[in-house]
Amino acid sequence: MIEGLQLALSIDTFTFIMLGTIMGLMLGALPGLDATTGVALLLPVTYVLAPVPALLFFVSLYAAGVFAGSITAILFRTPGSSEAIMTAVEGHHFTARGEAGLALGVAVVCSAIGGLIATVALFTITPWLASVALQFGPSEYFALGILGLSCIAAVSAADPLKGLSAALIGLLLSTVGIDQITGAKRFDFGVTSILGGIPFVPAMIGLFAASEVYRRIAQHDHVLVSDTGAGVDLKGALPALATVVRLRWTVLRSSILGLFVGILPGAGATTAAILGYSAEVRMSSKPEEFGKGKIEGVAAPESANNAAAVGAMIPLLSLGIPGSGTTAVLIGAFLIHNLQPGPFLFIDNPDIVYALFSGIAITNLMVLLCAIIFIRLFARFVRLPYPILATSILSVCVIGSLAFGDVNSVAVMLAFALLGLALEAARYPLAPVVLGMVLGPIVETSLRRALLMTDFDVVALLSRPITATLLIVALLFVTAPMAVGLWRHLVRQSS
Repeated sequence: MIEGLQLALSIDTFTFIMLGTIMGLMLGALPGLDATTGVALLLPVTYVLAPVPALLFFVSLYAAGVFAGSITAILFRTPGSSEAIMTAVEGHHFTARGEAGLALGVAVVCSAIGGLIATVALFTITPWLASVALQFGPSEYFALGILGLSCIAAVSAADPLKGLSAALIGLLLSTVGIDQITGAKRFDFGVTSILGGIPFVPAMIGLFAASEVYRRIAQHDHVLVSDTGAGVDLKGALPALATVVRLRWTVLRSSILGLFVGILPGAGATTAAILGYSAEVRMSSKPEEFGKGKIEGVAAPESANNAAAVGAMIPLLSLGIPGSGTTAVLIGAFLIHNLQPGPFLFIDNPDIVYALFSGIAITNLMVLLCAIIFIRLFARFVRLPYPILATSILSVCVIGSLAFGDVNSVAVMLAFALLGLALEAARYPLAPVVLGMVLGPIVETSLRRALLMTDFDVVALLSRPITATLLIVALLFVTAPMAVGLWRHLVRQSS
């Protein structure tokens, strides 16, 4: 461990950690250019670097990129990356109230804490956590998806029926493209560009960012914040200690949940952010306040997604199995230097492994420092006249969509912008749509695979301990609010 820390703190390596952190913040804050894209684009850099600086450059870029998406998500409701979707749902309300500094400060601190908690797990229980993740089969992934969807009633407390309808829209959209089990085409209407499914990032950019611009233009609302001065004056861009202490259990719960979701192959930091947010909604005594600018709604997804980003390194390093899309690209960086991720990496190259662990911890501290500068930089855009700002946001939306394909991706973005505008006009929440689109493929594909493996024996599927436990918890989360409401109604009637 000491040797790994010395490697990470050497001048050459530390320089590349700083460069990776800055590059990650820049790429993560721009829609369409997330950490995965950055690692893929910069992979050729690996050829001319030594193994440790090269790997730590990409790891720091990854960790910083996951956080950076929250900056534009909070200020402009423009998620810089898919991991910041739930932050956009909750955080932009703070900007509208002139409290952008509070939301941004909480986001960066909770991101750093979540990453550091997960880093402790990297140092201590990597092999054990990886072995637990291997116990998750299709039935467990199905139950995990249902658990995520079970929060729809809570996040749609004002009108559960509209929330359910919005979730069904998201689930329907998630079925577009080639069926992953049979290979059959579904709902593509002859459009070949969506055979691989609706591109998620352009859809989210349109649903949140572009639709918000259209809504303001339609309503002649040209004031981004109610108090522009309060929205720009960040007062150090860090929250008060009392605020951090009040959020301690939210951060701890979300970090642990994000860590575990991160080590599940294919789950990813976006799923972790959604599950962290939904878990916090369910555990809150006032779930109806979420979606309107509640600080726990910023802390939970930011802690979860950064913990998941670090957690995705656990199966990569201990088993050679990528836990996310970015770690899958990172395998290429390992192989270029004749390093094979897996158990033998700990035996043959322990110095490199612990240098990576130390570098991840350093990166989270660097994010805490560097993000303050980037937050101040982006916050200055709030002062711009809204017509100029709206044009800039839409331009970035188009460029970000083009990064995921051709002009068809832009068409998808614009279509979802109109969908988001229509849903919000009819007072349908957008969060359930996101839940449906993200968790729909997990639920459907996992359930069908599990049924095929058990020869369509539902009892055998439900009898698996982890599956049964997750489904029971999901059922309790759905029925508990209804039971409490019924009990209060009966008490009022009797009194």
